[in-house]
Amino acid sequence: MTNLKLGRLPKVGMTRITFAIPEPLKEELDSYAVEHSRLYEPVDAAALIPHMLEAFLRSDRGWRGRRATRKVPSSGSPEPAKQGKAGEAT
Repeated sequence: MTNLKLGRLPKVGMTRITFAIPEPLKEELDSYAVEHSRLYEPVDAAALIPHMLEAFLRSDRGWRGRRATRKVPSSGSPEPAKQGKAGEAT
């Protein structure tokens, strides 16, 4: 049997946001949640979304490259430029 890409969900603090998705995507997400629940532990579709988004961001090579170049921390906001000699940004 093949495991799902998402795997077991870690226990982490959460922030609540609301967004809309197309009905076919919601149906697919619900089906994925049923399979995930069958393989691991019961979970509703909404609980999967943050973990799917995190997996997507980690697998996006373009984002990882830009983030490394711009030194963007995990919070999503750029780090302030460090000051060098004579107050120049480095």
